[in-house]
Amino acid sequence: MTNELLPLGSIIYLEEATTKLMIIGRGPIFESDGENVYSDYVGIIYPEGINPEDAIFFNHENIEKLVFEGYKDEEEERFMEVYKSWESELEVKKVKM
Repeated sequence: MTNELLPLGSIIYLEEATTKLMIIGRGPIFESDGENVYSDYVGIIYPEGINPEDAIFFNHENIEKLVFEGYKDEEEERFMEVYKSWESELEVKKVKM
Protein backbone atom coordinates (compact mmCIF):
# COMPACT_ATOMS: atom_id res chain seq x y z
CA MET A 1 0.00 0.00 0.00
CA THR A 2 1.23 3.50 -0.79
CA ASN A 3 1.80 6.24 1.77
CA GLU A 4 -0.91 8.36 0.10
CA LEU A 5 -4.00 8.75 2.26
CA LEU A 6 -6.97 6.68 1.18
CA PRO A 7 -10.13 8.42 -0.05
CA LEU A 8 -13.35 8.67 1.93
CA GLY A 9 -15.50 5.58 1.70
CA SER A 10 -12.53 3.21 1.63
CA ILE A 11 -13.08 -0.03 3.55
CA ILE A 12 -10.13 -1.40 5.52
CA TYR A 13 -9.03 -3.79 8.23
CA LEU A 14 -6.73 -2.48 10.94
CA GLU A 15 -3.83 -4.61 12.13
CA GLU A 16 -5.08 -7.77 13.88
CA ALA A 17 -8.73 -6.65 13.53
CA THR A 18 -11.70 -8.82 12.59
CA THR A 19 -14.14 -5.98 11.82
CA LYS A 20 -14.10 -3.79 8.72
CA LEU A 21 -13.95 0.01 9.05
CA MET A 22 -15.12 2.67 6.59
CA ILE A 23 -13.04 5.84 6.41
CA ILE A 24 -15.30 8.85 6.99
CA GLY A 25 -12.75 11.56 7.76
CA ARG A 26 -9.10 12.49 7.37
CA GLY A 27 -6.93 14.65 9.58
CA PRO A 28 -9.26 14.91 12.57
CA ILE A 29 -7.96 16.96 15.49
CA PHE A 30 -9.15 15.71 18.87
CA GLU A 31 -8.20 15.78 22.52
CA SER A 32 -6.20 12.89 23.97
CA ASP A 33 -4.70 12.90 27.45
CA GLY A 34 -5.39 16.61 27.82
CA GLU A 35 -3.72 17.76 24.61
CA ASN A 36 -4.84 18.32 21.03
CA VAL A 37 -3.52 15.71 18.59
CA TYR A 38 -4.46 14.51 15.14
CA SER A 39 -4.61 11.22 13.28
CA ASP A 40 -4.69 10.32 9.61
CA TYR A 41 -8.22 8.94 9.71
CA VAL A 42 -11.47 8.54 11.58
CA GLY A 43 -13.54 5.50 10.75
CA ILE A 44 -16.75 3.75 11.64
CA ILE A 45 -17.62 0.08 11.84
CA TYR A 46 -18.85 -1.28 8.52
CA PRO A 47 -21.69 -1.95 7.72
CA GLU A 48 -23.34 -0.59 10.89
CA GLY A 49 -22.57 3.05 10.10
CA ILE A 50 -22.31 6.21 12.13
CA ASN A 51 -22.45 6.20 15.89
CA PRO A 52 -20.37 9.17 17.11
CA GLU A 53 -19.41 7.40 20.35
CA ASP A 54 -17.89 4.54 18.34
CA ALA A 55 -15.69 6.60 16.00
CA ILE A 56 -12.22 5.07 15.70
CA PHE A 57 -9.13 7.21 15.15
CA PHE A 58 -6.16 5.56 13.43
CA ASN A 59 -3.14 6.21 11.23
CA HIS A 60 -2.19 5.00 7.79
CA GLU A 61 0.49 2.65 9.14
CA ASN A 62 -2.17 0.85 11.24
CA ILE A 63 -4.00 -0.42 8.14
CA GLU A 64 -3.37 -4.09 7.48
CA LYS A 65 -5.61 -4.65 4.46
CA LEU A 66 -7.47 -2.49 1.95
CA VAL A 67 -10.79 -4.14 1.02
CA PHE A 68 -12.25 -1.35 -1.14
CA GLU A 69 -10.78 1.97 -2.26
CA GLY A 70 -13.17 4.93 -2.24
CA TYR A 71 -13.90 7.25 -5.12
CA LYS A 72 -11.14 9.47 -6.52
CA ASP A 73 -11.41 12.41 -8.89
CA GLU A 74 -9.72 15.77 -9.46
CA GLU A 75 -11.22 17.13 -6.23
CA GLU A 76 -9.53 14.29 -4.32
CA GLU A 77 -6.19 15.14 -5.94
CA ARG A 78 -6.60 18.80 -4.96
CA PHE A 79 -7.60 17.81 -1.43
CA MET A 80 -4.37 15.81 -1.05
CA GLU A 81 -2.29 18.83 -2.13
CA VAL A 82 -4.04 21.05 0.43
CA TYR A 83 -3.87 18.33 3.11
CA LYS A 84 -0.11 17.90 2.75
CA SER A 85 0.38 21.65 3.10
CA TRP A 86 -1.98 21.78 6.11
CA GLU A 87 -0.21 18.85 7.78
CA SER A 88 3.25 20.39 7.31
CA GLU A 89 2.11 23.62 9.02
CA LEU A 90 0.15 21.96 11.82
CA GLU A 91 1.23 22.84 15.34
CA VAL A 92 -0.37 19.82 17.05
CA LYS A 93 1.37 16.47 17.05
CA LYS A 94 0.20 13.28 15.41
CA VAL A 95 -1.13 10.76 17.89
CA LYS A 96 0.75 7.46 18.14
CA MET A 97 -1.56 4.46 17.86
